[in-house]
Amino acid sequence: MDLTILIAFLFDQIAGDPYWFPHPVRGIGKLIQATEFALRYLRVHERVAGIILTIFVIGITYIATFQIISYSHKLGNIFHIITGILIIYFTLSVRSLIKEAKKITSLLKLNDLHGARRELSNIVGRDTENLDRNQIMCACIESLAENMVDGIISPMFFAFVGGPPLAMAYKAVNTLDSMVGYKNKRYLRLGWASARLDDLANYIPARITLGLVPVASFFCGCKPTKSLKIGIRDGRKHPSPNSGISEALFAGALGVQLGGTSSYKGIVSHKPLIGETEDPLSLKKIYKTIQIIHISSLLMIILGLTVSVIISNISL
Repeated sequence: MDLTILIAFLFDQIAGDPYWFPHPVRGIGKLIQATEFALRYLRVHERVAGIILTIFVIGITYIATFQIISYSHKLGNIFHIITGILIIYFTLSVRSLIKEAKKITSLLKLNDLHGARRELSNIVGRDTENLDRNQIMCACIESLAENMVDGIISPMFFAFVGGPPLAMAYKAVNTLDSMVGYKNKRYLRLGWASARLDDLANYIPARITLGLVPVASFFCGCKPTKSLKIGIRDGRKHPSPNSGISEALFAGALGVQLGGTSSYKGIVSHKPLIGETEDPLSLKKIYKTIQIIHISSLLMIILGLTVSVIISNISL
């Protein structure tokens, strides 16, 4: 089953995430909305409702995926393998993430800041209307670094650990966090369980990147030693226990400084500065970020396959 992760990754590189296809994550999103509506209608205490929402959505996702995998096995080994590949493919977002970043760089090449801000708003939560060129590039690199964990490394990690059902269950955790894990009046209590579980789920994958990104940086001609140094030194500065690590690793590898002041729906947020200003932000830095993501993804697959072989040999 582990080789299906490699095939799913290659399939994602070719097909990406076609918008016309009924993606399972959209189904998870509708399940979250329906469950939230029901819990609010029943006036369940918000913190209790948050626990119920989290357990219910993740449980349904895992059970449904497990049943699909089990049924495909009854249809034959080929169907079983193809189903596993498709499910893992749906949990990955390598090409889609990079495609969005390339749209931004193309618009910046044309000095179309308005268009770049518009495209950037598709991958970041911050307000983009008044960002200058440097701020757009900074936000793009930060988003790529953060989403590499959520959209690539973590799904692969859970696919290696527990196959397609656990990978899709992780996707449910991630979707819950993106929909209800906000610290605002509506979701501060309802979304707390989802937000904490997302932090927990990404804890190990984020720390795996401490090995992946510096090695990938070496192959990309960046700064592997500085990547590891800044990753360890500045990773803990970020409000998120996981996003800070990946952002710091990329800041060190690229020799740039990330973080600083941003606004979210008009509310100003002062994030700590991560990294050191050795080089100016540029489009080349975004391209290098994309290269590091590609190589880190391949390294994660090699690592997972190697560990799987070692465990199999030990169990024999």
